[in-house]
Amino acid sequence: MSEQIYVGADHAGFQLKQQLVDELQRLGYEPVDVGPKTMDPADDYPDYGRPVAAAVSEGKAARGVLTCGTGLGMTYIANRFPHVRAAAAWTPEIAELARKHNDAHVLVLPSRFVSEEEGIPSYRAADRLAEQRIAAIAKVRRNFV
Repeated sequence: MSEQIYVGADHAGFQLKQQLVDELQRLGYEPVDVGPKTMDPADDYPDYGRPVAAAVSEGKAARGVLTCGTGLGMTYIANRFPHVRAAAAWTPEIAELARKHNDAHVLVLPSRFVSEEEGIPSYRAADRLAEQRIAAIAKVRRNFV
């Protein structure tokens, strides 16, 4: 079975989420789409950020991808959960650095500023942590989690 990656969006990130689900499937992942299933302007980021962050926090999924207009709302929600490190990334370099250096396992894409081509490949390429960053990540866990 392929790796499950939980995916969610608010109304502003809906179209990008749909593209991300397709792209993740194409890359061989099993996306778990927590919604929304249809575009509704009333869909807010807490409603869909919460189930993705909870899945990662509880160990149901190793990673998640969220998208909203700026990336900020989803990042705020996801980082409230224990053991979740969510990072908003608007360039491939930021996505890669967040994964590689900070062990971010929830990627948050600001839909008003990126397309799926700009986030997923870099995040995937940086899947393995750089060996020299493990000590820094352990320090963050020890002091702040």
